[in-house]
Amino acid sequence: MPQQVDLAVVGGGVGGYFAAIRAAQLGMSVAIVEKDKLGGHCPNYACIPSKTLIHIADIFYAAQHSQEFGINASATIDAKKMLEWRMGVSKRLEDGVAYLCKSNGVDVIDATATFMSSDSLQLTNGVKLEFKKAIIATGSEPTALQGFEFGSEVLDYKQALMLDHIPKSMAIVGAGYVAVELSTLFAKFGTEVHVIARSDVLRTFDQDAVSVVKKRMQELGIVVHAGATPISHDNGSITLSNGEKINADTIVVAIGLAPYTNSLELKNTKVELDEKGFIKVDSALRTSDPNILAVGDVIGEPMLAHKAMRQGIVAAEVASGSNTSYDNMVVPAVIFSDPEVAVAGSVEEVSGIKVTKFPMTAIGRAIALDATKGFAKIAYDSDNVIKGVEIVSDDASSMISEAALAIEMGATLEDIADTIHPHPTYSESLQEAAEAALGRPMHFFYGAQKK
Repeated sequence: MPQQVDLAVVGGGVGGYFAAIRAAQLGMSVAIVEKDKLGGHCPNYACIPSKTLIHIADIFYAAQHSQEFGINASATIDAKKMLEWRMGVSKRLEDGVAYLCKSNGVDVIDATATFMSSDSLQLTNGVKLEFKKAIIATGSEPTALQGFEFGSEVLDYKQALMLDHIPKSMAIVGAGYVAVELSTLFAKFGTEVHVIARSDVLRTFDQDAVSVVKKRMQELGIVVHAGATPISHDNGSITLSNGEKINADTIVVAIGLAPYTNSLELKNTKVELDEKGFIKVDSALRTSDPNILAVGDVIGEPMLAHKAMRQGIVAAEVASGSNTSYDNMVVPAVIFSDPEVAVAGSVEEVSGIKVTKFPMTAIGRAIALDATKGFAKIAYDSDNVIKGVEIVSDDASSMISEAALAIEMGATLEDIADTIHPHPTYSESLQEAAEAALGRPMHFFYGAQKK
């Protein structure tokens, strides 16, 4: 076990192990200090487990609701077998990260780290680890709600994704993307789901997209209690601020994430936090301490794994002495709802920005699969340069990368419209939206068109 390294990475999540591997590629001696599982929350507790279970729920639901295709079937779910698969997926990914670290010469230390100074860490295994540079990649943790503290009666989203049974009823406190994904997932398994929203579901997202998702939630039987907050709970009975009472055998709180910094003893360094507890960094991801950088959830929104991955690479390069910075123009975001919602940039129609929209009802692939709910929307400026894209559709998560690349490269409507998109696919909706903005739509009639 090393006692001195060029780079110490505190946290072995996606941001941390990306940073460690990139630094090792650049010739640095590197150690990751991780107290739990390599890969962190994303492969072990959040992103991958939720999408694994969403896929299983979709199969289960489709097996029983495909009569229009001539399929008449019934199905049962083995929750313990499902959990076994979900845990197995996480274990394979954790082992894969361990292999990558070993192959790249990265030392992985199973311990908790606290800063003794701006160039040393005290580990719980008794080792003092000295470093030239350090990257903090400790991520975030679920935010608790007063009166609904996590325990045997109230679960966080991680615990909800590790249930070995299908609840008969579930109340989800929160209305962000995690709450929406969980509600849809369990509703498809047959759980009676209640979503308690302080204002409304996905209130910070484009309401065109939200309206499609909310309608589908309603079709699945999900009850949204908008404009309400939970006051108390007793033996599965929840009292809301509007006087309503909800009975649920499982309560999940999913109201957000908080940066994980409390145990780091940052007071022993020059690292500064903002008013919300996030670590302050500059464009090169350097903290106010010249020896320490930070990446991922711990430095603020958007709290997304793929942002942390990119920042991990940039931070490693900066730590190695490279003249680089985190200057990405856009971080795409996806809600794995039904249908999926994917966004890159902004599609808000403000001064100097126009928006074009094309419905999935005119896409052959969507019609064939009975998946016509949704649309593709493109925001562009007076020079036809793409500024934002929103896709509401099955497979939107795969299509949004084209949009992110288009924005990063300064692509125009003509670039999208004149690029041949494979047929029949959902991706044609982006091409059609661009063509519509140029006045030449092929599969939708808008009236008199431009020449």
